[in-house]
Amino acid sequence: MATIGEIKKELENIRPEERLLFIERYKEDGRSGVQKLVASCRNGILKEEKEAARLEKMLAYEKKYGERYEYICGIDEAGRGPLAGPVVAGAVILPKGLKIPYLNDSKQLSEKRREALYDQIMASAVAVGAGIVSPERIDEINILQATYEAMRQAVESLDPKPQILLNDAVIIPGIHLPQEKIIKGDAKSLSIAAASVIAKVTRDRMMKAYHEMFPEYGFDKHKGYGSREHIEAIQKIGPCPIHRRSFLTHFI
Repeated sequence: MATIGEIKKELENIRPEERLLFIERYKEDGRSGVQKLVASCRNGILKEEKEAARLEKMLAYEKKYGERYEYICGIDEAGRGPLAGPVVAGAVILPKGLKIPYLNDSKQLSEKRREALYDQIMASAVAVGAGIVSPERIDEINILQATYEAMRQAVESLDPKPQILLNDAVIIPGIHLPQEKIIKGDAKSLSIAAASVIAKVTRDRMMKAYHEMFPEYGFDKHKGYGSREHIEAIQKIGPCPIHRRSFLTHFI
């Protein structure tokens, strides 16, 4: 009879298609430790089934347009609200039917998960684009217009060019393509979720680089958002070159 340790190792190395056989093999084993492993195996199957159903649901818009268009592009942004740094837009065309496990609205993901998904998206996407608009430009034209500008940059950088855009909560002016505005689209469309990850990771990496230049503000932690520590630093030492002056009127 295999020891519990040996059975645990077997479960750790098992292939997905062998899990039902594992459950059948050990479901009558009376040892509580073995039954915990069997339950863990069952829970793993249920978790993957739930994730597969979620991913299928998030392809609804892509399937809606899939017969008419070859290149369907998701669009999202990161950094509309911070007091410092750029606003960044992501644009992603995924292969039809591609399901990247655990891809979701970037705000719902840990930093480690976002970084891993970023690499998966870059490796598997048909095309990925990013648009970056500086704090100076944000002050010049306002954050909404700067966001649109970043989105246009992201779309224009794509090769191949998209045929339709799935946008998170906006219609982008100045783009002569079909567009669908989807409220909370980063949680309803895999293409938009992918774009949200690209935008968020790109911007976070930029803010970490800015932290090396201006360490006194803590950009590596709050990424330019208005945390108490960030506001106190601004009030104490004043703004730095990447602060959005139009966002600081309440603090200085």
